[in-house]
Amino acid sequence: MTTSRETGSTGGSTGGAPRTLAEELRTRPDEALAALLRARPDLLNPVPGDLTQLATRASTRASVVRALDRLDRFALQVAEALAVAPDPCPYTTLSGLMTGDEASDPRVAAELPRAVATLRDQALVWGGEDRLRLVRTARELLAPSAAHLSPTGLGPTVTEATAGMSPGRLQRIIEAAGLPATHDPVSAVAALTALFEDRSRMAALLAGAPAEAQAVLGKLLWGPPHGTVTAEPASHLRWLLDRGLLLPTGPGSVVLPREAALHLRAGRAHRCPEPLAPDLAPVTEHPSATVDAGAAGQAFTALSVVEDLLTDWETAGPLVLRAGGLSVRDLKRTAAVLDTTEGDAAFWAELAYAAGLLASDGDVDERYAPTPEYDDWLALPAERRWTRLATAWLATTRTPALAGEKDAKGRALAVLGPDLDRGPAPEVRRRVLDLLASLPPGASVSADTLLARLAWERPPRSATDDLRSRLALSALAEAETLGLTSRGALAAHARTLLAGPDPDTAAARAGAELAPLLPRPVDHVLLQADLTAVAPGPLLRPLAQTLAVLADVESKGGATVYRFTPGSVRRALDAGRTAADLHAFLAGHSLTPVPQPLAYLIDDVARRHGRLRVGAASSYLRCDDEAVLAEILADRRSAPLRLRRLASTVLAAQAAPDTLLETLRAMGYAPAAESAEGDVVITRADAHRTPPRTAPAPVPEGPPVPGDTLLGAAVRAVRAGDLAATAHRKPSGAPAPADGGLPRTTSADTLATVQAAVLTGAAVWIGYVNAEGGASQRVIAPIRVEGGFVTAYDHTADEVRTYPLHRITGVAELADDVV
Repeated sequence: MTTSRETGSTGGSTGGAPRTLAEELRTRPDEALAALLRARPDLLNPVPGDLTQLATRASTRASVVRALDRLDRFALQVAEALAVAPDPCPYTTLSGLMTGDEASDPRVAAELPRAVATLRDQALVWGGEDRLRLVRTARELLAPSAAHLSPTGLGPTVTEATAGMSPGRLQRIIEAAGLPATHDPVSAVAALTALFEDRSRMAALLAGAPAEAQAVLGKLLWGPPHGTVTAEPASHLRWLLDRGLLLPTGPGSVVLPREAALHLRAGRAHRCPEPLAPDLAPVTEHPSATVDAGAAGQAFTALSVVEDLLTDWETAGPLVLRAGGLSVRDLKRTAAVLDTTEGDAAFWAELAYAAGLLASDGDVDERYAPTPEYDDWLALPAERRWTRLATAWLATTRTPALAGEKDAKGRALAVLGPDLDRGPAPEVRRRVLDLLASLPPGASVSADTLLARLAWERPPRSATDDLRSRLALSALAEAETLGLTSRGALAAHARTLLAGPDPDTAAARAGAELAPLLPRPVDHVLLQADLTAVAPGPLLRPLAQTLAVLADVESKGGATVYRFTPGSVRRALDAGRTAADLHAFLAGHSLTPVPQPLAYLIDDVARRHGRLRVGAASSYLRCDDEAVLAEILADRRSAPLRLRRLASTVLAAQAAPDTLLETLRAMGYAPAAESAEGDVVITRADAHRTPPRTAPAPVPEGPPVPGDTLLGAAVRAVRAGDLAATAHRKPSGAPAPADGGLPRTTSADTLATVQAAVLTGAAVWIGYVNAEGGASQRVIAPIRVEGGFVTAYDHTADEVRTYPLHRITGVAELADDVV
């Protein structure tokens, strides 16, 4: 709730200390207003019409909650102390609440001016040093109430706790406390409050307290301040109740008054003020060269895994769930294909999606598949492919670490689903990496140390609000997986990626640093006698693509091992290669001679390839060798095909050609498909692509931070609107408009005043009604008047505009001391 006293809706100050937040905002320079709008960008949506509107908007509940959420722990503690302090609060009183009577920690007093300045800069506190005021909405959010406890653990004041108490009960309390009797409840409450705030008298009162009563006060001291009592309380509780040290709040419930608690706390609002951020220590040192090499190796692995994922999905991409996202079964299958965990598989899929390399194809049976952008990405050098992935990860709001958890309706969050965006994710990732970048090269700290620092910079709203902590932990793990860190330390190329205001330039420089550390592609393999080929490094793309058809990957690591099998050789023959082509390819790309077992394997599969021909009947099977067909008919495994002989060399099947081909291959044969003309059909897996897609836009946590140009324009507009709303007009013969109304003058007076302003260069105040009927007040400096129009510099819009004279309702000169 905001009031006209707080927001300043009554106009400008007549001098002296500001009486409202709006008045204080008027005294701030443009740079300070721009800093406020930068720190609280929600105030710009839309741009306030004047400073009174800005003050009102800055005091709304939603905006204040956002501002409080972005305070560091000490600034928030200062705001919490102001919420339980008198309103207004002198700086000395606030200092006592933060440091206590003994002021044992000089750091608190040293940092207090910075915290107050932070609150003032963000328009959460206003007023002079002797009259600091926390905006009313922040006080309502932070002060103790029946709805919520104070973060300080303090309870209500004596005045608040005794509201509604009978005068007789108040009289008995002040008499038991040794205070002069009075029948005025207000005087009784004031006397009790003064007793609790007087350190010497309060110490004397507590000196006579039973030991059990002291123990009760100790339990309530730091909160929560509420307790329960029976209808017949024990003697030590009765002692506290009789003297007002425990005040009833309801049947069977009591509370420790704030003034009494502050005495017991030696004046401190918080048990442990935290004026400084926790140090990033202890630090573990690693050789920077080792860190850079380890991160580069993982970066290369990341490229390989993303390519493996999209290669698998380009031929048989998983179906999109009806509600969006990837099914659990498809996630498990993808994890098995990538030989990794389901959590890592979710990360790689989300990373490819964030980089614009993966999307749904939009077909009737919607599937995930690579985008056309994936082909462009494959053509880039390895270092540029990595920077593309890394910059996408830094910017995305996708959070794969949350996949599998339940939403508010109890449904599991699906990988690639619509509910995995979290607005704070990019900010948390960036901050985690920035903290690592603040350490010396090769240095790392524990995750707990980082979490403690992040919790100080942005305290969670509650003990259960751990989203930022979870995002930070996942950021650490994902940075290691992606190759930005190694052994918990930030690599040199990652430091470069984070540096500089221009992301494209930073990415180019990071790629240049990473390139020498990545393995160079090779153009050869080493063929082994055990039907394997060893690639001693990453292969050139044409070689890798052909070898992927001819052989199966058996293992990966520093070197990739491929294995040749009858099935893999047949796959190459199905793709249109001949035996001669395969012999020539292997001889041209192996540093070792082609082993005889491999040559025999190729020739044997080629000799049998195509002896059986499959066509469409539903399907048919033909072969010149009648014995082969008889063998197939006699085999039990062919029963599902329901084969029957049409001729000595032809069998008909009640199965589709693809099913017939797969079954025969499973039985150990090497059939080939043929066309209606009897020609062998070359079969290869089609690389499916989606229509052109753009990368998903991040879902921000709130309004974006405005740039300097927008801030400057907004400040000028607010200043001009405030000038129009608060400027003193010279008295004129025309009747003064009602509060908030437009000036009214005759057409002749309007024309004369505007023409005079052109000659003198003065600014005037006008009322204007646009073509849609919208009324507004403007401050303009007329430049010329002709043809029924006035051309003027509009201070409100900060630009030159032309106004039809017949739409100007009236005009008034501004006071000499205004412009």
